[in-house]
Amino acid sequence: MNDNDLRIADAMRRACLEAGESAYEDAGIRGLYADGRWEAAHDAIRRVDLHAVIRDAIRDGGQTIR
Repeated sequence: MNDNDLRIADAMRRACLEAGESAYEDAGIRGLYADGRWEAAHDAIRRVDLHAVIRDAIRDGGQTIR
């Protein structure tokens, strides 16, 4: 793996974590319990636009978080 691959992988990981954490918190605010919160987090991670994350990571040297 080269440095560019690692930057892309890191950007993807950060984007998924941010999406999942945000959805989990939002679901808790909406009154969902643990199972619903996890389902919301998983759905948010599935919806991350990986093409955009990769494009932004390449363009910005891996500094963009979506």
